Amino acid sequence: MISRIFMGLYLLATFSLASSAEGPNIILIFCDDLGYGDVGCYGSTKNRTPILDQLANDGVRFTDFYSSSPVCTPSRASLMTGCYARRVGLHEAETGHWVLIPRNKRGMNPDELTMAEMLKVQGYATACIGKWHLGDQEPHLPASHGFDYYYGIPYSNDMERADRGDPPLPVVRDATVIEAPADQSTLTKRYTQEAVAFIEQNKSAPFFIYLPHTFPHTPLFASPDFKGKSANGTYGDSVEEIDWSTGEILKALDKNGLKENTLVIFTSDNGSNGRNGGSNAPLSGNKGSTMEGGMRVPMIARWPERIPRGSVVKELATTMDFHPTFAALTGAAMSGQDIDGSDISQLLFAEPDARTPYKAFYYYRRRQLQAIRYGDWKWHLPLEETHPKWTSAEPSGKGRQGKLVNLATDLQEKNDVSARHPEVMEQMEKFAAEAINRLGNDAKTGSGQRLAFDLPSSVPMTLKK
Repeated sequence: MISRIFMGLYLLATFSLASSAEGPNIILIFCDDLGYGDVGCYGSTKNRTPILDQLANDGVRFTDFYSSSPVCTPSRASLMTGCYARRVGLHEAETGHWVLIPRNKRGMNPDELTMAEMLKVQGYATACIGKWHLGDQEPHLPASHGFDYYYGIPYSNDMERADRGDPPLPVVRDATVIEAPADQSTLTKRYTQEAVAFIEQNKSAPFFIYLPHTFPHTPLFASPDFKGKSANGTYGDSVEEIDWSTGEILKALDKNGLKENTLVIFTSDNGSNGRNGGSNAPLSGNKGSTMEGGMRVPMIARWPERIPRGSVVKELATTMDFHPTFAALTGAAMSGQDIDGSDISQLLFAEPDARTPYKAFYYYRRRQLQAIRYGDWKWHLPLEETHPKWTSAEPSGKGRQGKLVNLATDLQEKNDVSARHPEVMEQMEKFAAEAINRLGNDAKTGSGQRLAFDLPSSVPMTLKK
């Protein structure tokens, strides 16, 4: 299935002879549940991450970078489309589920232009290597959304529940299951090998590699070369293997003379769950919550030709910004549909006067607007009931009081200063009304919302021998 938008852009590029890209190669490494405090250059003293620390020294590190969601599927939908997940209908899977599960009928709408489709029109070779989690039926898989090649698992590595009828966790190449159950201990190593091979095969043309790692999502695994080697248990083992993996990819760029004109980005889909050794320090809250620890994530980028070494950016930016930024860097055409991200090239290049494009950033959890950031101010909206209830700040789980905090002085988000700043609260109320009108809230549909794509039926992925 090919999206109508993608086909239109493809024909436009063909007739205008505009399909040869002049932008950089792009490698986007996207970890699963890696916390803000899990990398050395963000303060970790347990996990050894020398490659990532050097990547930050050689490029730029963002301190206030966000995923649009504290859970997997919506964060990936935002990444691919440049939109809040509510806008594209992937803010929740179905009643009772926070994310897409095996055999789900729902997935990315083919009328959404993904970053891969956009770059493919520009002549990029495109690969998705790792965890997809935007639908496991064939019309939802990466090949139907702009990727020339796919290798990985279609959803989270804990989704093989026999009581739910889940099949054994599959490893998929393009649309074919080649292994089930997956040998999870070798996944990071195999993803690395696949990425290096793709670089070798496409070194003469521009390429885009999207590498969404399986780990450190639980259950945790590491290959024999890393198992039991860290000071932070299996969690640290998996993080240190991801660090090694990044190093192997950087070596492949060096070997093929591609280092200078390749943009390498390293980030995470949401915060750590705070268990098994994961850390969001010095932030409060964990995966699944709209506290800072649930959605503020590490982000490191290197592009020797353009990014000054050792840069630090303290302006707010998000994963939704990659899509329009890649368009700006490559000259690619956007879909023309409304998106929520912005071109952050100036921030990426650490230009002195660059500022965040966000007047307000919205913290959505499932169907619900739970918080808003405006400058250093963050307002936790008063809620009669939170979704899910375990994210509630109240012990009873039956709702919470609203509060205004200043993140510049209160990263733990403890001190309500709303009474002292009525002018900020007035502005926050306006932002909330705007968000709810545009993106919706709870069961209310917003004027700017579009639909996900639901198939009439679904089948489990099975090994084809």
